[in-house]
Amino acid sequence: MKSWSLIRKKLEQEYLADSLKGHIKYFATRYRKSHDQEGRASILFDGKEIIKGCFLKWEENRFDIEENCNTLAVELNAFDQIDFYYSFYIYENQSIEESLQSENMLVKILAIFDRRVGKRTLLKLQETIENEPKFIQEVFHIRAHAEGII
Repeated sequence: MKSWSLIRKKLEQEYLADSLKGHIKYFATRYRKSHDQEGRASILFDGKEIIKGCFLKWEENRFDIEENCNTLAVELNAFDQIDFYYSFYIYENQSIEESLQSENMLVKILAIFDRRVGKRTLLKLQETIENEPKFIQEVFHIRAHAEGII
């Protein structure tokens, strides 16, 4: 597995759309003194956490989160830094088209912010964005606004 600093550098410098550079930051940490060194991860837009997750939230909600129900996990902030690393691995090792259609909501978020997603693709996504969970709609609106689409 790659180090967090390398993942963050790739996300913020290589993959992030130019219109979002300086606005989107990725954060992940693990708490070395916690049980199993669990941690948290988040995505910040202009310093405000727009997506955040913590292992402790997952622990609180684990009975509500069915297996592979990634949407609910993101809605409840119930994912941790390991989930974020895993999502990055998936995102980096598949096409951008697959990432935009992914069932893994973190992968989909990374794809929406990706520089390879152009205005035409964003306009196509705009047609069906209301069918997506609220947090995906918010991420889309951040990107679309940055590109001058909305």
